[in-house]
Amino acid sequence: MKEAPGALRDVLAPAKLNLFLHIIGRRADGYHLLQSAFALIDWCDSLDFERRPGGAISREDVGEDGAVPLPTDDLTVRAARLLQRATGCTQGAHIRLHKRIPAQAGMGGGSSDAASTLLALNRLWHLNLGRDALARIGLGLGADVPFFLHGGHAWVEGVGERLRSLTLPPAHFVVLKPSQGINTAQLFQHPLVYRNSPPATMHSFAADPYNFGRNDLQAAAQQLCPQVLECFTWLHHHGLFGRMTGSGSATFAHVPADKLPPFLGALPEAPHGWVLRLCSTLGRHPLCDWAPEQG
Repeated sequence: MKEAPGALRDVLAPAKLNLFLHIIGRRADGYHLLQSAFALIDWCDSLDFERRPGGAISREDVGEDGAVPLPTDDLTVRAARLLQRATGCTQGAHIRLHKRIPAQAGMGGGSSDAASTLLALNRLWHLNLGRDALARIGLGLGADVPFFLHGGHAWVEGVGERLRSLTLPPAHFVVLKPSQGINTAQLFQHPLVYRNSPPATMHSFAADPYNFGRNDLQAAAQQLCPQVLECFTWLHHHGLFGRMTGSGSATFAHVPADKLPPFLGALPEAPHGWVLRLCSTLGRHPLCDWAPEQG
């Protein structure tokens, strides 16, 4: 990250993997009650911010070739406006967003961009809010936003808003995103979604964190997006056990140390239009020191 008067450059927004995702029930309002473990990984979007007078918020996309343009009122713009309203701030900003994390992947890219926007503008506008205050603002943008403000890996419960810090051993993952995405709302409404997993404990998870549990959305996702199953077949062909992350179409596989060397060089070729990366866990969020926990 580079900081200059009135500007912040190369602000990172990392992706996450759901190491497992269990649905343990449903609230009266229809929201699903979840348990999951979120791991931060080193696949990141980057953002630039310039302070502007007059309160106007604008955004410029610097996407990868062939990337789908973001809506005008995307989560970064909405995050900036929410922060203005919550604090009465009259300053504005221009946001330059370089998207690398694929959309509809289940990796939290949009939520991570929103969280990094809140952290960056809190700093650029000298608002001095703590992470708890920013998380309360961010929850209005989506349940994953507070996680990216949390500062590290987390055990996640409720509808995604209840977080407990989690320590994970360093690990590598092959992450494979097919060309098709999945609509989250459509997926959660699918009849094949399993909604009655028994509650798990952090203790049972910690015994084998990279092989624990399952994703209760996976069977439904394979019906909606057959390419998810093709991802598992591709990973199995390369000696890896895959699972789906979150509610998108991206899949991942933990790569044990004895299987890592072949992936450290040139990665195997993925089908045309798919995205393949070797990722590592992050020890902590790149911006975790930008705001105190309280305040």
